[in-house]
Amino acid sequence: MKSENEILDRIYNLSGDPEECRDAYKDWAENYDTDTVEGMGYVAPAIASDKLASLHPDTSIHILDAGCGTGLAGLELSKRGYVHVDGMDLSPDMLSLARRKEVYEDLREADMTETLDYPDNAYDAIICVGAFTHAHVGPQGFDELVRITRPGGSIVATVHEDVWDEDKYPTHLKALEASGKVKIREADEADYHVHKCRLVVLQPV
Repeated sequence: MKSENEILDRIYNLSGDPEECRDAYKDWAENYDTDTVEGMGYVAPAIASDKLASLHPDTSIHILDAGCGTGLAGLELSKRGYVHVDGMDLSPDMLSLARRKEVYEDLREADMTETLDYPDNAYDAIICVGAFTHAHVGPQGFDELVRITRPGGSIVATVHEDVWDEDKYPTHLKALEASGKVKIREADEADYHVHKCRLVVLQPV
């Protein structure tokens, strides 16, 4: 796939190897915020944070920012008054940038394509912006997010529109719902930067 942007072209054409992904984000980390927010008009962290806030106005809840990157979503949650936010990401270099924002209680390196080192029902809500995209995390990544979110909580995630049908997100999410583990609340399309994404809202049961 060819992107309108040289950086996205590299990111969207990764092989799926975790080390290749770490290397790509190591090269991008220092310029990530400027390139995405200023260069691409990236508003997904703010939109996803607004959605989470509308679902959980209690700012004392415990939230995980899954695939937190440099901490853009954590920063938006902090602006909305949330004080108990943890983050995790595959890239140690992106985590280093997230740590500088001083909005997370805990930050750790984790691979969302594997079993996560968090207990069941660990969080009241999860936000995940930008991880469900080309050559990053596939729809199976939602399984672990559901597991570590308490029943009645929320998962608010963006899914790149290009992979929504290609990677069979609707089929996987409907199967999760049919299993009785989660309810699909939303799966709406909107503009988040130079490309469209789906805003997916799930409620574990």
